[in-house]
Formats: sequence, structure tokens, C-alpha cells
Amino acid sequence: MAASIPYPAQVDFHGDAHITRWRPLVQWLLAIPQLVVASALRTVRQILILFSLFTVLFTKRIPRSLFDMITMSYRYEWRAVSYALFMHEDYPPFDFQPASNDDGVEPHTTLAIDYPEELDRWKPLYKWFLAIPHYVVLFFLAIGAVAATVAGLVAVVITGEYPRGLRDFLVGVYRWALRVEAYVLLLTDTYPPFRLAP
Repeated sequence: MAASIPYPAQVDFHGDAHITRWRPLVQWLLAIPQLVVASALRTVRQILILFSLFTVLFTKRIPRSLFDMITMSYRYEWRAVSYALFMHEDYPPFDFQPASNDDGVEPHTTLAIDYPEELDRWKPLYKWFLAIPHYVVLFFLAIGAVAATVAGLVAVVITGEYPRGLRDFLVGVYRWALRVEAYVLLLTDTYPPFRLAP
């Protein structure tokens, strides 16, 4: 039986379930500088993706330096969001190393996107349409993620433990969203799977 090939966009989380009880009440505040930087990087990413559209249409490739910058912005965002959602206690580094593979600077959060040597020239014109079923599913998953975040907050404040199932669900929702964005925004031609798991 053949082993399944991992999707080109990978997100994972490795962290202790123990969270100090007071942290959910203030950690979002501590995360504001990280979220501001992540928001700025998202704006830069949108500009780079627009430029990538033309490089794919004309050359069937994204320049490696652009691809690495785009991936770094996603990695930074994942580190900031996971901290803001009090999934771990370690403050994320202000790390801006462009690389498609995870640099291992933050041990709890990993994010990598495989660099494609060649992309289909015409797929950027209709990928967004093929992803509509994913957007519908992600709408409902986002509602569930809000509920899971609130339940996680209550659980941590009361017990000092982040329930593994809730945290795995939040990681899965982010993973799903990243896969869809990577597909629609030209980082891979591989259609994303309908699953939360890695």
C-alpha cells in the first residue's frame, strides 16, 4: 500500500497543554506588536502575490526569492496567531528569514510550503472558482474556531490545561485555510484536501 504524499503546504503545532491560568486574559494584549507586524507582512504578501501572478502567466514559475518571502509571511502570521490564541506561552521571535522550509526558530509552530519548480500557466485564472467548496467549508469551520477559542479560554482559566482536541481543531482550521490560500494564491497547483489533519 503506497504511503500518502503530504500536501505541499504544511502547518503543525507542538506544545505543552499546560498554560498558566492568567495568560488567556492578557496574552492577546502581549501579542499586539506581533499581530501588527503580521498584518504589515500580509499587505506585503498581497503585493508579492500580485507580482507572482504575472511571473506565473509569463514564465510558469514564481521566483524563489518571492516564494520564500511569501512563505515567511505565512510562518510569521502562524506564530503570531498561535501565541495570540494562547496555544503556547513562549513569545514568538521577530524573525524575518525568507525560506520556504521552516527555520526551526520557534519550536512550537512549524510552517513550510514546498517550492514548485513549475506551475500551470492558466490555472491562476480559474483556481479561485475551483476553491469555492473550500470557502463554504471554511466559513463553518471559522464559526467553530471562534467557539473552540472561547471554550479553550474557559478551560485554561479553570484548569490550566488547553484541551488537546480544541487545540488540534484550531491548528486544523488554520492548516485548511493555509492550504486553500496556497492553492488559490499560486503557491501550488495541488488541489487541497478536505481534511483538518496533516
